[in-house]
Amino acid sequence: MLAAVVFPTPALADNVRDQQWHLGFMHISEAQQLSRGDGVLVAVADSGVEASVPDLSGAVVPGKDFGGNTGDGTHDPVGHGTAMAALIAGRGRGTGTGVLGIAPKATILPIQLSRNIDYGGDPRDVAAAIDYAVSKGAKVICLSIATSDTKVVRTAITKALTADVVVVAAAGNKPKAGSVEFPAYVPGVVAVGAVDRNGDRAAISVAGPELTLVAPGVDITAVDAFGKTRTATGTSDANALVVGAVALIRAKYPQLKGPDVVRRLTETAQDKGEPGKDPVYGYGVIDLVKALTADLSPAPISASPSPPAASSEGDGRTAAVIAAISAAVVVMVFIAVLQSIIRSRRRRP
Repeated sequence: MLAAVVFPTPALADNVRDQQWHLGFMHISEAQQLSRGDGVLVAVADSGVEASVPDLSGAVVPGKDFGGNTGDGTHDPVGHGTAMAALIAGRGRGTGTGVLGIAPKATILPIQLSRNIDYGGDPRDVAAAIDYAVSKGAKVICLSIATSDTKVVRTAITKALTADVVVVAAAGNKPKAGSVEFPAYVPGVVAVGAVDRNGDRAAISVAGPELTLVAPGVDITAVDAFGKTRTATGTSDANALVVGAVALIRAKYPQLKGPDVVRRLTETAQDKGEPGKDPVYGYGVIDLVKALTADLSPAPISASPSPPAASSEGDGRTAAVIAAISAAVVVMVFIAVLQSIIRSRRRRP
């Protein structure tokens, strides 16, 4: 289960920005002077998004319900999806009050997957949600969920990546998950782990070679479906923050393809743990301002595939056979010529 423990408060306090410690950690004030996510459609495939929450006023467009539901995704009976949407694109409740998201000018496309506490649902519904997001023009998909590893979900993810959509998924929480969960471990998906206020690995964050990045995921304050503050810990929350970061980059650099957007995040991340990519921090802790400003060198161009090497086992056997046949033919021709010469000499008087 990727959801964290929720601690609602009676009302949304005006000092909620102070509670959102991750805003300072990620230097959001500086980052939002560079980009606010304008024009980027973000699909949140989760428990739905409560569009009536004041912090999301004007940020949510009608989406779709799956898993036997018939709504448009704009209602959330659980609250998890609403919290994710607020962390991504929260617009607050006035000057300096309410929940502020990473990309407050981005637009949320809500997709409801289930009404249970696991926020997962049938893999077929997850696949359908991904396909739906692509069809609606989403540029990034938030999957703060886990589901069964099935071909139908992998196929949907492949289609999304091919359509230039960035897919971001929560890596999973201990103790339920012992390693990076599906679909976060699918190649091409940005798998997100969590760090604490010190930038160190959060106790609940799983590790694995598939991990891509880490972001704040401890005591993260957002808002639930009932308009109350919600403080939680989990890779779900870290995942939503990275999704917001993707929205900022896509807005500032609209010409960039998905892999180059991800490259901006990975190449500018603050390295932690073992040098380079490691299973605890991935490429490191997200550095949003650097990701928005760094002058990166062009991505290396893959060389054209080389012809099959003659030294491979199969080709080597073929070459050996051809060489043996050629040698045999030469020997036979030589013998035939020699015999002809001998017969010719015997006929002389």
